[in-house]
Amino acid sequence: MTTPHDSLRLPGRLVGFEAARARHGARADHMASMLLEGDPLADAVIAELDVLGAKGRRVLAQGLADGLASLDSPPPATAALLSQLEAVPAGADQEVLAAGDGVSLLVSPLWTALAFSGGSLAHTYSSPGIARLLVHTGELKTTAPRRLAETGVWNANVVLPGGLVRGAPGYVQTAQVRLLHARVRATALRHGWDTQRWGVPINQSDIARTWLDFTLVPFGFLAAAGFVLDEEEQRSLYRYWHCVGRLMGLDDSFLLPIEDHTGAAALLDLLDSTTEPPDDNSRALTAALFDATVAAMAQAPGSTLTEAGARDLLDALTRNYHGDETADALGIRRSPVASVLPFLAAANAQARRYHTLPAAAAQEREANIQHFRALADGLPDHTAYQKHATASPADANPRAS
Repeated sequence: MTTPHDSLRLPGRLVGFEAARARHGARADHMASMLLEGDPLADAVIAELDVLGAKGRRVLAQGLADGLASLDSPPPATAALLSQLEAVPAGADQEVLAAGDGVSLLVSPLWTALAFSGGSLAHTYSSPGIARLLVHTGELKTTAPRRLAETGVWNANVVLPGGLVRGAPGYVQTAQVRLLHARVRATALRHGWDTQRWGVPINQSDIARTWLDFTLVPFGFLAAAGFVLDEEEQRSLYRYWHCVGRLMGLDDSFLLPIEDHTGAAALLDLLDSTTEPPDDNSRALTAALFDATVAAMAQAPGSTLTEAGARDLLDALTRNYHGDETADALGIRRSPVASVLPFLAAANAQARRYHTLPAAAAQEREANIQHFRALADGLPDHTAYQKHATASPADANPRAS
């Protein structure tokens, strides 16, 4: 059968593609083609900055902070990127941006950390194509606590009230992460990345997977532990993260069909069912991540968890969400606390019912806002994506966020 995308061009990383095409139709062909697409706007800025140097980076920084209109004759690639970025908050519901991600702000710091590591990042690392690039860029295994903290800072700034307004920290840092990814992409390609096998580094389909790892995946993890979103909460979550996705450079063809968990689950099935099982890179990254997570949980102010207790809880919840096959492939052990998870879920479900009361929800949200603000200010020496935005290519050591 003739298709729009010749099977000879499909990256070798794809598995089970014909079965996925039978279930998902043209969306499967689109996903496969997007494995060969990067982020043209951000890629062009990286090429432009390599020519313009420090002057170009200063112009870009000013444009991110003060807007395209503040620049006098900006270079063309920078102007094009800023124009696209500014169209995102300009076209969004301003009340939504002002309030922040109200759904995520109702999740406590402990459960945010558990869902982020056991749900989101474990799922990200389970893709050998993504894991290979993370290891290829270096240091992630040995600096997992720093990488975990940096991604936490970004996420905190994104979900806080007003975080996505033009020039706000979430807006600026999302653009900086996007540009760091473009730098990683350019560096990997320059050093012989096997595109035929793995697709373009940090391609559109991988960006879509990452977007799901901040929407469906963590809230699926939380739902398995008793935090179930109703339909309106789901719509609110995806309205907000549509804005984040566009700032990340994710193509609208992935975003527009998704309004709730049902639509997101169809995309996740398409991506997961065509992804190879976790490999050694996946296991190494997950092990380093879990070590960093349990240490941070045990050392958090007011924590009553030991590292051993935090590990047991994280292992049990991760296996409960991802299932035995994926957990075994990621090297996650069976936990002695698995038997108490139903009781924990029942307690969380009761807490969720309490937070349907407006006063209780407002109190919980305000407490979590204060936590996220403290987290956002927690790295005074700046993140890798912030440093990359001001360093020359020779000084930068690009790492995927």
